[in-house]
Amino acid sequence: MFTAKTPDDLPTMAETLAMSGLEFMQGVLAGTVARPPISALLNYSLDSVAHGKVVFRGTPLFDHTNPMGTVHGGWYGTLLDSCMACAVMTTVPKGSVYTTLEYKINLTKGIPLGTEIAATGTIDHAGRTTGVAHGEIRGVADGTLFATGSTTCLIMKMPAR
Repeated sequence: MFTAKTPDDLPTMAETLAMSGLEFMQGVLAGTVARPPISALLNYSLDSVAHGKVVFRGTPLFDHTNPMGTVHGGWYGTLLDSCMACAVMTTVPKGSVYTTLEYKINLTKGIPLGTEIAATGTIDHAGRTTGVAHGEIRGVADGTLFATGSTTCLIMKMPAR
């Protein structure tokens, strides 16, 4: 999958606004739109995209641990923010963008290093100015629930240029 190495690798705002959010996310999945650099750094990638639902897969490594040697809460938070906000993104019309307004996560169990997980975001509400979604991180092998989350995103219609 094509990963952005410099800001020039990312789509311009005009290119982004010419696509619906679903088309943008489908482009990331197909590799025609660069995936965000943080996804390579944190060892996760987009697995599936549908209207209102996005799944990322990832595996926490030693590089993602805190000083105690367990998976850092920021890794959970990033995966949940990504899947939930991208679920909102799939509902954003052409000419609009979104940003995370707030999110909350609950860690229910520690993820053992090297465990492949699926982070699933699902839309609860897609309005004109806000989107609300929830998410889960589960083990791919056995479905163990590791974390849950919820988000509210701001949807903004961008002025024509």
